[in-house]
This record gives sequence, C-alpha cells and structure tokens, in this order.
Amino acid sequence: MSRSTFRETWKKIGIMFQTAIEEKYTDGQIIFKEGSSGDWIYVIESGAVEISKKIGGEKVVMVELKPGEIIGELGFITKTPRTATATAIGDTTVGIIDPIFFEQEFNKLSPGFQAVLTSLAARLKKTTESACLIRKTLQKKK
Repeated sequence: MSRSTFRETWKKIGIMFQTAIEEKYTDGQIIFKEGSSGDWIYVIESGAVEISKKIGGEKVVMVELKPGEIIGELGFITKTPRTATATAIGDTTVGIIDPIFFEQEFNKLSPGFQAVLTSLAARLKKTTESACLIRKTLQKKK
C-alpha cells in the first residue's frame, strides 16, 4: 500500500494521524525493543512488522502486521515499558505519530472514556502476555 493509499484509507474511516517523522528500516532491523520506553506510537506505512516477545529466554512471534496497522500504542497509552519487540520484515517504513497531537486528541475525551481506554490497553497487555505463554507451551509440545 503506497503512502497516499495508506492516508486515503484512514481518511475514509474518519481518522487522520499527524506523523511527526517517517523512519525507514531494512529486513531484521529492530524498530523498538521489549522493555524500552513507550514514548512513541507508529503507523506502518509500507512493508511489514513482526511483533515478538521473549518468554523464558526464547523468542515467541506473536503476530505479523501490515501497512495501516498501529504499533507501540500500549506502552504509550499505559505509560509503561514496551511489552514486545517490533522488527521490520523486508524494507519497512513507519510514521511516528506526533505525540503532542495524540495527547491533545486523547485529552479531548472525557475522563471516564480516557479511563476506559487506558483500562482496555492494560488488559490487552495482560492478555497478550498470557497468549504468549500459551503459544510457547504449545510450541514445546510439537
């Protein structure tokens, strides 16, 4: 999906993110590492991104994401370290959502709705960790 197609898709559904900068990665290059600070939210503009987690010293691949998908939102919203590592698959371009813009948009929500979204993000983080443990257990049984 080209950058213009990516932006047109988000515009059609009424979402337009302001990206502060664009970063390019090559195959295997780490975009962010598990445990690092969750200061940025990224939008995949081209290429793909593998999301993985270390469980008991072993890498467990959780998902492969494509253009238009967002990564890094859990750490940013919950103000906690990254729960996983994001790695480029092939040549990949990501846009970094302007954190000031995101905070302004988030702060337009009522405090109650902000609390619901923060709670959902925290629950998703816990669910993702549980799913990784289950996946690792199943992989060992094969």
